[in-house]
Amino acid sequence: AVVAHVVASGAGFVEDLDESFKENRKDDIWLVDFYAPWCGHCKKLEPVWNEVGIEMRNMGSPVKVGKMDATSFSSIASEFGVRGYPTIKLLKGDLAYNYRGPRTKDDIIEFANRVAGPLIRPLPSQHMFEHVQKRHRVLFVYVGGESPLKEKYIEVASELIVYTYFFSASEDVLPEYVTLPELPAVMVFKDGTYFVYDEYEDGDLSSWINRERFQGYLHVDGFTLYELGDTGKLVAIAVIDDKNSSVEHTRLKSIIQEVARDYRDHFHRDFQFGHMDGNDYINSLIMDDLTIPTIVVLNTSNQQYFLPDRHIESTEDMVQFINNILDGTAEAQGGDGLLQRIKRIIYDAKSTIASVFKSSPLLGCFLFGLPLGVISIMCYGICTADTEGEVFEHEGAKKESGDRELTDEGSEEEQEEEKNGKYTELSDGEPKQKDIMEKKKD
Repeated sequence: AVVAHVVASGAGFVEDLDESFKENRKDDIWLVDFYAPWCGHCKKLEPVWNEVGIEMRNMGSPVKVGKMDATSFSSIASEFGVRGYPTIKLLKGDLAYNYRGPRTKDDIIEFANRVAGPLIRPLPSQHMFEHVQKRHRVLFVYVGGESPLKEKYIEVASELIVYTYFFSASEDVLPEYVTLPELPAVMVFKDGTYFVYDEYEDGDLSSWINRERFQGYLHVDGFTLYELGDTGKLVAIAVIDDKNSSVEHTRLKSIIQEVARDYRDHFHRDFQFGHMDGNDYINSLIMDDLTIPTIVVLNTSNQQYFLPDRHIESTEDMVQFINNILDGTAEAQGGDGLLQRIKRIIYDAKSTIASVFKSSPLLGCFLFGLPLGVISIMCYGICTADTEGEVFEHEGAKKESGDRELTDEGSEEEQEEEKNGKYTELSDGEPKQKDIMEKKKD
């Protein structure tokens, strides 16, 4: 009863949207869940979405929370670019921002508050700067007055606000340890330090911000690995068991952390570092059973991966392994070629069948046993029909052959008479033979 009450009260803060939403939405900022009634993921999101509605209303947020049946209002959903369910979008004026993060209450609310606010948030004092730095693990700051770089910064912020925060500040607001070679400048604060954007070394500002929006070292899961694919970086991962405190698991994790920290200037443009708990997700990517603890480097853009050809004993070994990858001497495995795609289809099919039988053996037997049984019966019927047909044809041929023999040689009585005629010919001469021939002719 309590759960039903919470769900019902949460639903009261989430508006059911219809065709009128298209015309009225621009007066407010909307966080909308586009769902399908039959979608299992949508049903799983529903109680979380009700909690989001309650929280946003209680905190006095200007963002309104709604949901729309995309199957009933398919034209509106199509206009907003909805291609799957559920799809979460924040609609702000003429702009629509897709949410691609974890489907938890806190992550969704944090996304809504970030995107609904101003693109560039000013930091008027050192106290405010310190407060923001404690709240955010990664933040970008523009320092300086009006300039083409600021215009570009605003343009990039409108594109990447879905991922991170963008701030602006004057030079005297920055911490004392910060030194800038020139103004204006764009900086990123993370990993306990800061890095300044250099157009000549870092290239396009949008690409640089997209690469730098992650910490240097991460606890990587499936969703994070998917997001890292947009950066174009190789991902060096220590695959370990977080619950295993043995020396080997701890040592590999420490090696990756040291390389990420001490060799950032060498590798940060090409590599992202982290660790992953367990090998289930990695196994599905490389289509093999990876023994842990170990180290693997993934290229998420083409599904290639690299495994060290020798045991990684130290930071120097890891650095050498990375250099071998960069200079092309390390052997790349996997990929997205034709053979690998066929292998992927077979692997996914086997994994699906195995997971079905593991979760529900009876359902698996029904789903796969029934079609196999029908196919077996059909094959048996076809084979049996062919065999009977061959027997029938063989007997028909045999009968036809017998008829030909009787036609050519006559009946048994005629054969007997012919035989007797031969004996008579030997004893009585030609008259007997003529009589026999005339009889046979008749």
